[in-house]
Amino acid sequence: MTGKVLMIQGTSSSVGKSLLVAGLCHLFARRGVRVAPYKAQNMSNNAAVCPDGAEIGRAQAVQALAAGLEPHVDMNPVLIKPEAGSRSQIVLMGRPWKTLDARDYYPKRDILWREVTASLDRLREQYELVIIEGAGSAAELNLRANDIVNMAVARYANAPVLLAGDIDRGGVFAQLIGTLWLLEPEERELVKGLIVNKFRGDINLFTDGVQIIEERGNAPVLGVVPYLHNLYIPEEDAVALEDPFSVAIPSSGTTEIVVIHLPRIANFDDFDPLETQPGVRLRYVQKPEQVGNPAAIIIPGTKSTVNDLTWLYAQGLDKVIRQHAQSGGAVVGICGGYQMLGQIIRDPNHIESQIDTMNGLGLLPIETVFAGDKATHQANAQIQSRPGWLANLAGQTVSGYEIHMGRTQSASGWLEITERSGQAVNVLDGATSENSRVWGCYFHGLFANDNLRHAWLGDLGWEEIEGEQVNPFAASLTRLADTLETTLDMDLLEKIIWAD
Repeated sequence: MTGKVLMIQGTSSSVGKSLLVAGLCHLFARRGVRVAPYKAQNMSNNAAVCPDGAEIGRAQAVQALAAGLEPHVDMNPVLIKPEAGSRSQIVLMGRPWKTLDARDYYPKRDILWREVTASLDRLREQYELVIIEGAGSAAELNLRANDIVNMAVARYANAPVLLAGDIDRGGVFAQLIGTLWLLEPEERELVKGLIVNKFRGDINLFTDGVQIIEERGNAPVLGVVPYLHNLYIPEEDAVALEDPFSVAIPSSGTTEIVVIHLPRIANFDDFDPLETQPGVRLRYVQKPEQVGNPAAIIIPGTKSTVNDLTWLYAQGLDKVIRQHAQSGGAVVGICGGYQMLGQIIRDPNHIESQIDTMNGLGLLPIETVFAGDKATHQANAQIQSRPGWLANLAGQTVSGYEIHMGRTQSASGWLEITERSGQAVNVLDGATSENSRVWGCYFHGLFANDNLRHAWLGDLGWEEIEGEQVNPFAASLTRLADTLETTLDMDLLEKIIWAD
């Protein structure tokens, strides 16, 4: 039996589609429905690795976890990873396919469409319900002819669509009613309900607003969803980091950590476990004057190491990072950030840029050469004996994942990768300074390992707070699903989904 479908589209980017899909996946999964997420095409450098090594958008991996599933490539068959300028790496069915300029992408529609529809068909064969996420706006008129992610998917699957608008950014009447007005008649027929998302204040004060939207839009409002603060659910992309940066002095007893907000930052959800750790304050910065005097500076992953290192030099952040290390401060590099900490980066085949060689920050004794093949694995590793905070962790294991194209020579590897994508291996990763205050590696997800996170934070002066530890991700999923269950008209939603 072919599974039912429900599609969440938006009036623009960042209206909350990804969170709505995650919340609905969790809601229906705990009701006993076999449900799976799906997004035909995602544009993001925040990626995840499936058990078989396939690469998909982080949002779809989160939605899979919300549904109680392992992430699978069919949940996001096309992933666009922006690089420099208008160029992007296209990941098709979990593997690097081509690197294209925007103008060269759309002529490939027929190839992409075959994979998009085949993935959706396979999911519908396995699950009772597939909740589909759109991208950007449902009414991008200039992109309609080559659409493979919004109404083209809805029409293909004959999917009932819920259209979400963001009242927090203002103009929700124009957002919802204007979008409906711009849709083609057959597309408009697929829109079965509207959602007003991110409402602040007393929802009862918006009763007349709901009435106006329903009258002008000729569609029911399924609910007004409140703005949910402190949801510890990984973000789809770096738009979430575009809030003003702060240099406020941390409160007494707080361990402050600064992350360099690179222009092409990738997989910054690596640091969510630090952000949610009691007693830790995490900030993202882009200018030297924003750094302050933190306990640690982290250089994160990036989709374009050389270009972002060039930017880092232009900002003068290289001097701040070196001074911090020279004064005994902790400096960490993950993936692209790890490459930047080394002596030199070589790109003889111009994999990432047109620059052949570039000096790194010189804080770790490593050299990196870019290669055309890409390593993507879920992985396990054993910590090796090193000085400082790593000494007491020797022999302990950590889990995470790898997404990188560089090959780095290191004489001070501190992680022995023992398993990749279910296969036993013996590969050394990472490097440290003599006292291990400066360290880095390709291994993503390290801070989600309690043993390593607590040991490193302890070396920074952090003290663990007594009491019951709550999983912030699980608690956030529960709060999100509970909120949707109480604010949406669930009787109407059930009719929309299961109607013959």
